[in-house]
Amino acid sequence: MVFFCDAVVAIAITLLALDLKVTTGEHEHLSFSAIKGNGHQFVAFLLSFLYISIFWSIHHKFFSQVKEIDRTLLWYNLCWLLFIVLLPFSTSLISAHFFDVPAMATYCFNTFMVTLFQNQIWDYVAVRPEFLRHPKNKSLINYNRLTCNVALINALMALIISFFSSFWAIFILIVRLPSIYLFTRLLKKKLEL
Repeated sequence: MVFFCDAVVAIAITLLALDLKVTTGEHEHLSFSAIKGNGHQFVAFLLSFLYISIFWSIHHKFFSQVKEIDRTLLWYNLCWLLFIVLLPFSTSLISAHFFDVPAMATYCFNTFMVTLFQNQIWDYVAVRPEFLRHPKNKSLINYNRLTCNVALINALMALIISFFSSFWAIFILIVRLPSIYLFTRLLKKKLEL
């Protein structure tokens, strides 16, 4: 299953680049201002590239600790993949309509759903010791749950705010990456992982 997920994620991350285009007039030469004028496309691409990379990395971390898979876990994983595959679409929306509320709300909903199902995957196995390679490592189980919950709160905040301000929604999503990193470093020291 992990190899299948890797292939799907690789395709999704590759599809992100297909939306990167610089348009010039029919007889115009490419200029730096034309590239700069499409900066929002590159921001959307970089943000989604980072998100998919992080989601993939966390997915690998989770499944390196899972020794058994059942039908429910398989379906949570397929739902996670569904929203990973939809990220290139929602990225193309914010690339074309960066400050439009419907585009940003769609993108934020997409990231929320990926985060929700990633959270569901871990929550499902965390309470089933028979699914885990190291079921007695409670600090690691709780650490993963906490970081998933912080990510879920961030995604929910971005989704709610996206209906009012596209700028603040994207800001919350951008701040998510360093804030979760800092939170997890502090938590690791506290739990001595």
